Amino acid sequence: MKPNILFVFADQLRASSVGYAGEEPVRTPHLDRLVRESAVFTTAVSPMPVCTPYRGALITGRTPLSLGLVLNDIPLRTDETSIAHVLKAAGYATAYIGKWHLNGPDRRAWVPPGALRQGFDYWAAANFDHNYDRSVYFAGDSPEPVVWDGFDAEAQTGLAIHYLCGRKRGKPFCLFLSWGPPHHPYRTVPKRFLDMYDPGEIPARPNCPHPPREDLWGYYAQTTFLDEQMGRLLAALSELGLDENTILAFSSDHGDMHGSHGVYKKQWPWDESIRVPFILRYPPRVRGGSTMPFPISVIDVMPTLLGLAGVAVPGSVEGVDLSPWIADGRADPPSSVLLMNPCPFSIGDPRGPDQVPDYRGMRMEYRGVRTARYTYVRTIDRPWLLYDNQEDPYQMRNVMDDAGYRSLVAELEGEMRGHMERIGDEFLPKESYYRKFNLRIDHRGKVRGIIENSYDRLG
Repeated sequence: MKPNILFVFADQLRASSVGYAGEEPVRTPHLDRLVRESAVFTTAVSPMPVCTPYRGALITGRTPLSLGLVLNDIPLRTDETSIAHVLKAAGYATAYIGKWHLNGPDRRAWVPPGALRQGFDYWAAANFDHNYDRSVYFAGDSPEPVVWDGFDAEAQTGLAIHYLCGRKRGKPFCLFLSWGPPHHPYRTVPKRFLDMYDPGEIPARPNCPHPPREDLWGYYAQTTFLDEQMGRLLAALSELGLDENTILAFSSDHGDMHGSHGVYKKQWPWDESIRVPFILRYPPRVRGGSTMPFPISVIDVMPTLLGLAGVAVPGSVEGVDLSPWIADGRADPPSSVLLMNPCPFSIGDPRGPDQVPDYRGMRMEYRGVRTARYTYVRTIDRPWLLYDNQEDPYQMRNVMDDAGYRSLVAELEGEMRGHMERIGDEFLPKESYYRKFNLRIDHRGKVRGIIENSYDRLG
């Protein structure tokens, strides 16, 4: 029988904020144990670190720009081919539980059965809700909202386990479980997890001399809470005898700056924003305890899961099936992944005024590449950042203008342009994309609607 697929992902969890990374004092004993049984990708990248763009790219293997998902709250067209479509055709049962965020600007809207669910049949999800202790979702075919019992990620995990227990024997499944934490409001979490941390003892990262310790207190507590939920899932897979024949992946949609480099939240090209945890367990083909240093982008996830499952990758996919490098010993992995932010927007800081992404007077539309060692980024106006992440892991020395790096700048610029050429990326000002994708934008650069008849949200 073909392997099952269980993809679990958090919202806004950065790669450094898990225990096994060894960078921050976060307690994640279940993830730490899972790492010993899995391959760990140390350069897993959210190429456009924003929720909706990541989620569309995750299930289609296509870049946010190709999908038209250049901002949050844009609906994913229904003429795209998702991983659920492909696996259903291959005989899989498909299921989605948790946060969706691919159904447009009405964040509380019902996602009805059919095309808008992008091939997922079993459904217990909400377009968007971060009210974790009173979170609303929709189950099955009913348009009536339901409230998750207690803290939503715990109830979602319980429902995922219920799904595993009630699955049809002899039929492979693909289940996506999408958790809302660790995300603002940071301290909405059961008290016993807050009690595990002392905010006054949270250390500062070298690139963040004044960390928001009150926020990090809740962020770490929420992460430990999610780790406990992962422990429940791991136990269920073992008890049900599913651990050997299930491709299990854990990741996040993007990171969180938390004050590093003086900025907050997401959409920035620094590692706190773009680099996410990525753990992959599949005992028949993935060696436990192994480390994969080469870069993996979210657009590579769909083809890689399909490759490991022995299912053909559709021609629409722009990512790379990395299974030959992960499982078959191939030794020449792709050297870089593309970074982008076509439409930067104003980010509301809950502790103060908006953090406007016009960084030091520059237009902030950017493209770049992340390799296992280097980060290279240019804005629409000029080259901006170059870091040697091996020598400078906190990205505190921008060497873009150092004469000794000129040949490297040219090489990485060439790699970036190659990625862009393959997807037809013209690197236009953000206003051009507003017009191209017929977006109604408010004063903060956020989507307030799609101009119907011009951009057909139903495909």
